[in-house]
Amino acid sequence: MATVAPEERIVTLDIVRGVAVMGILAMNIVGFAMPFSAYMNPAAYGMEGPADLASWLFSFVLVDGKMRGLFTFLFGASILLVVQRARAAGGSAASAHYWRMAWLAVFGLIHFYLIWFGDILLAYALIGMVAFLFRDLAVRSLVIWGMVLLTLQLLLMGMGSFAFWALQAAAAAPDAAPDAVAAWNEMSEGFAPPDAAKLAQDLALHRGSYGGIIEHRIAELGYFPFAGLLFGGCETLGYMVLGMAALKSGLLTGAWENARYRRWAVVTLATAIPAYVLLAWLLWSAGFSAAALFTWSMSATTLLRPLMVVGYAALIILLTRRGGALVGRIAAAGRVAFTNYLGTSIVMTTLFYGYGFGLYGAFSRMELWIVVLAMWALMLVWSKPWLERFRYGPLEWLWRSLARRRAEPIRRTEGTAAD
Repeated sequence: MATVAPEERIVTLDIVRGVAVMGILAMNIVGFAMPFSAYMNPAAYGMEGPADLASWLFSFVLVDGKMRGLFTFLFGASILLVVQRARAAGGSAASAHYWRMAWLAVFGLIHFYLIWFGDILLAYALIGMVAFLFRDLAVRSLVIWGMVLLTLQLLLMGMGSFAFWALQAAAAAPDAAPDAVAAWNEMSEGFAPPDAAKLAQDLALHRGSYGGIIEHRIAELGYFPFAGLLFGGCETLGYMVLGMAALKSGLLTGAWENARYRRWAVVTLATAIPAYVLLAWLLWSAGFSAAALFTWSMSATTLLRPLMVVGYAALIILLTRRGGALVGRIAAAGRVAFTNYLGTSIVMTTLFYGYGFGLYGAFSRMELWIVVLAMWALMLVWSKPWLERFRYGPLEWLWRSLARRRAEPIRRTEGTAAD
């Protein structure tokens, strides 16, 4: 395995990370701007016409889960880079890694409870602590472990799908027991469109005060970050492990020949995209029922998403080989991805929530792309000039300084190496 010197940067990682952090917003925007059930079910809110259905189809086939997966692959790769650089500097890889994860967990808790409920940082931190155990495995072993973990995730989701269909049938029976109906209503909540009263309550809450939103988040959603570990932990760990394999194999470092990248992109995307289109048709045919959503949108995509992630990584690296002004800005956005990720949450919640501009629930799905494009432009505009003056993004500097237990120099001086 090739090692990376402390001063080296792998530009392809920055580029792919830049695409990923921008792409994550393309799906998260629904969670920022609409009731949560709209994220799971396009029929729940914001579906005003064919353009909105087309917007959902585009996101489902090409965005949903893929950017998060790409980001998670890169996180796994970054664990290896931290290990390599700590060893090269003669330090403790374990100490460097676990201090880094501990402070990331703190950032995640702050993000979830005080900014936005859709945090992924806490899960990354806690699962990243486990991923460290895979750091010295060979590529083949990493791939096998990644596939085992994804298979476990598929089995878990398959059992969930079976439970959904069984309970839906029990609740729909002519002689359905009240307990079965109540259980179905509880299970399908979040997947089914909310009734008028719940919708009005959700809109009022998020158009209300900051204190009211935080109180609700703590009282009603406080368990979310930890429940997510049980629900998607195997998949997240699997992606991190596969990301390590992708780094060690040269996929993420740009070490492959163009023909190999092209072959991997064509095979993976040509396999996964038609399958996603079929799943979209199944969802639409089922009227976006709760059981269909869990089965076709969440369970059946478990082994398709990794194909898309690998295909996207190969395609992005292939298309950006020659560089250029736009590629340079995307790479800069990737270098300050932590700041861009948390900064996006602050900007979006300020735009949509009541303590800001109060635009929650005011946009259709297609109209939200205007906001997405504007935020992408902001990321591309600020990141590069900032890095011309400073070595790290603001939050990257804070995270690094806390993890290393000393204030790192942030200003870029003449001849300062990329870090």
